[in-house]
Amino acid sequence: MSRPERITYLDVLRGIAIVLMVVNHTSRWWVDVSMGWPRYWLVYGSMLLPATIFLFLVGFVLPLPFRDRPLPPLAQAWPNYVRRGLGIVIAGLLLNVIVFRDEPVYAGGVLQTIGLCVILTAPGVWIARSHAGRIALLALAALLYVTFVFAVPALRTWAAQHVEVARALVYDFPLWPWLAPPLVGVVAGTMWLAARERGPEAERRFFGILAAAGVACLIAYDAWEALWPTTPRFGFARDFVVNRHWTPRGASLLLIGGSVAILMSLTYWVCEVRRVSLRPLVILGQTAMMLYFLHQVLAYTLVKEALGWSFHSWSLYWAWNVVLIVVLLGISKVWLTLRPRLRRGRRPQPQATAPTAA
Repeated sequence: MSRPERITYLDVLRGIAIVLMVVNHTSRWWVDVSMGWPRYWLVYGSMLLPATIFLFLVGFVLPLPFRDRPLPPLAQAWPNYVRRGLGIVIAGLLLNVIVFRDEPVYAGGVLQTIGLCVILTAPGVWIARSHAGRIALLALAALLYVTFVFAVPALRTWAAQHVEVARALVYDFPLWPWLAPPLVGVVAGTMWLAARERGPEAERRFFGILAAAGVACLIAYDAWEALWPTTPRFGFARDFVVNRHWTPRGASLLLIGGSVAILMSLTYWVCEVRRVSLRPLVILGQTAMMLYFLHQVLAYTLVKEALGWSFHSWSLYWAWNVVLIVVLLGISKVWLTLRPRLRRGRRPQPQATAPTAA
């Protein structure tokens, strides 16, 4: 399977997601609890989008390698997705070993969920080729979420009774219901590629419709908040918390879905239509997987554990966030330089063949 073409706006979107994830983790680990409600709101607000963006993009980019050639049989292509997904799962387990040493190695995490979603969502590339298949994938995504909603009380009880198993299966962004964003993503990615093949105007119409859907979600969110206000209006208590981890509900789901749709449309318009160069975000996006791993080592293992820093000043906190992101950007530039050489070094060299006698 060929490596997918780099699409600038997708790299920018990943770059935005990794910056938001850095802020979410540093707000948890660096800001002292004495900073009060602003710390709480920053932790909650910075958690709404990044993982959702990454999981949505898992499905969105899956059809990309086949944009200019027929789909091979699923049985032929799926092992490549399995290898890629298992590599990401192993990276997540390694992160537990290196950074989260107070957790069991098998504890669930975002990387494990991303890796499993690569494996499980891959057949959707073949299913989404038909209109009926796309409807079926969207229905499955909705079913995953709705059944989770009804199961939340039972899941809370079960997780309390089966602590160790729950740490692996129902922990940080578990497959149920977080397989839903990649399923929606593979449908959206298939439709986007079909529009892209028809030409620039069709592609712009696709993102115009996507932006309009995002605006509709935000309008519905505002209406929901006006008619059935949540308590609190902004915070974890208005969503589902199962096994001490968060899943959006109701109004939050509309806010997240609308924000992701608008953000994706905006990055497309800025990068592909207006041709604005957002090179730092592109670099961060191109190395997002490596940075997801590395920034936690730096922010948690080095700054929180080894140095023991805890900020009581917002100006200092934001200044050190800028320093961290600049450091990550510098490492990313070095990594992008070294990565092609490492790949070339891993490729088997062709063997010389002896000339045949005439």
